[in-house]
Amino acid sequence: MTLFDISAPGTGRVVGRVVDMTRTEVSETVENLRAAAGEWASTPVRQRVQWLYRFRDWLLDHEDELAEVLQDETGKPWAEANLEIPYIVEAINYYGRLAPQQLRSRTVRRHGLLALGKGHTLHWHPYPVVGIITPWNFPLGLSLLDAVPALLSGATVVIKPSEHTPLTVNAVARGWTAIGAPPVLAVCTGGSTAGGAVVDSVDFIQFTGSSATGRAVAKRAAERLIPYGLELGGKDALIVRADADLQRAANAAVWGAMANAGQMCTSIERVYVHEDVYDRFIALVTAEVGDLRIGHDDKGYRFDIGPLITAAQLEVVRTHVDDALSKGARIAGGEQSVPRPSSPNLYPPVVLVDVDHSMSCMREETFGPVLPVMRISTDAEAIALVNNSRYGLSATIFTADVTLARRMAHRLDVGAVNINDVFANLYTLALPQGGRRESGIGTRNGSGALFKYCRPQAVVTARIHPRREPTWFPYTPLRGALVHRAARLLGARDLVRRLYR
Repeated sequence: MTLFDISAPGTGRVVGRVVDMTRTEVSETVENLRAAAGEWASTPVRQRVQWLYRFRDWLLDHEDELAEVLQDETGKPWAEANLEIPYIVEAINYYGRLAPQQLRSRTVRRHGLLALGKGHTLHWHPYPVVGIITPWNFPLGLSLLDAVPALLSGATVVIKPSEHTPLTVNAVARGWTAIGAPPVLAVCTGGSTAGGAVVDSVDFIQFTGSSATGRAVAKRAAERLIPYGLELGGKDALIVRADADLQRAANAAVWGAMANAGQMCTSIERVYVHEDVYDRFIALVTAEVGDLRIGHDDKGYRFDIGPLITAAQLEVVRTHVDDALSKGARIAGGEQSVPRPSSPNLYPPVVLVDVDHSMSCMREETFGPVLPVMRISTDAEAIALVNNSRYGLSATIFTADVTLARRMAHRLDVGAVNINDVFANLYTLALPQGGRRESGIGTRNGSGALFKYCRPQAVVTARIHPRREPTWFPYTPLRGALVHRAARLLGARDLVRRLYR
């Protein structure tokens, strides 16, 4: 058995150790889940809901210790480390309310001539084993946000967390066992070998992460002919019109760009501001950023911005900023260069002005506390710039004219639009979350999320039993004419076509 260390991003201190699982170990884990799948799928939905409710209570009872583990392995400020469990608790409550009604078998209304003598029933059968591969930025939230509806649907679930942040997911899996729940939730830890083995052994794969890895997952899933969902990168934009509430827009831009040190697929990574209010907006944003506290701590609220997860991610952020500065961008506030903090993986929040789309900070996913702001003169220009991206996850519009904003939203080629708010769609579980182009395929959340992890089965039953159906052998002119005439009588919508051919 090979073990590897998990280090705190802000200090480098070793905070845990997990198994680097081999392909064989992953396969064995999946086969154990598959052995339990039949009984779990046949468990009444309301009983599955009760197991999730007991799990919810366990999460609440262990909220502080889970947040401490999560903070250790991610470096998040304490306020952010405390956000993921309440989010999952709400997901359990929401999908738990929906599941009994949505997953019941139901009779479907008959239609059409050939269906008149049939009974139609629709059943939902879960995929036996659902694989969930998640990144390091929200290790618990993203893992359980997909696992909850999958478990409620009757699927068993294996989670492969990032090799950088497996500790919290391991802890909640132990919690599932602690409540005495059936053995239908498992965790496979390790790097790309473990991840590849998960893709190669499950019946449905949900992947959240980079576009490059997402392509590889999709290719392998296609080769195996299994369904998949991808939630990939983003380059989310914020439009600020001249009539916007600038203070609220500035506060939203800073939080949207800097929360979780900018390490969110939905982070605000580019801002387009009308020229009439550009200077005032920059002043407000610069002041707001200047008040942010950067650092890493234990259980407390001393800091707003924590460290980036790895030195490699820090280098990506530095490269994007250096590229922008070399091409004529400036740091708002007059600084000539970005200060280099002495603590590992800390990067101070930066507002860039005089940016354009020749710079990587406006085109590539930065995933760091960087806010590039570009001047625009018309709504049409802003819309064109937002859509000029290989990503299409979400976008934000700030304006006093909500009716106009809704019209603009229809022209933005993204999966979600927030008006006078930021990240609001993420907290609305009833709406689907998904992207366009390289931001992914499929959605998570939404009122139909439970169906995502199920296969529909149609059952058609003959209600009357003549020796032959009118369409069966042997074909004769008389029977053919009768069937055709009946079809015209039922299908046509005007008297002439019903009676005459």
